Amino acid sequence: MGAAGAEPTTPSLGRANTPPPHEEANTVVIAAVVALVFVTLLTVLAVIVVYLYRNKGSYLTYEQPAAGSDGSEPTEDASPKDKEEYFI
Repeated sequence: MGAAGAEPTTPSLGRANTPPPHEEANTVVIAAVVALVFVTLLTVLAVIVVYLYRNKGSYLTYEQPAAGSDGSEPTEDASPKDKEEYFI
């Protein structure tokens, strides 16, 4: 039969090829950098979403308010024709 220290003939029973320690360290560093970039992108996306949600609809206008109104409520006597705006 075979010697006691002989390698098995079946490939699946052979020893696993483990990479040297410096290659494992490189893999860990690469994984950490990828994870850090991913977390940074998620954080930036969350900050943008919160900023856009809080500032939704807020804008500055430099138009003068209509005479006799403070701009808080529209006047009832204005016809719908006056309120139409066309953007080209």
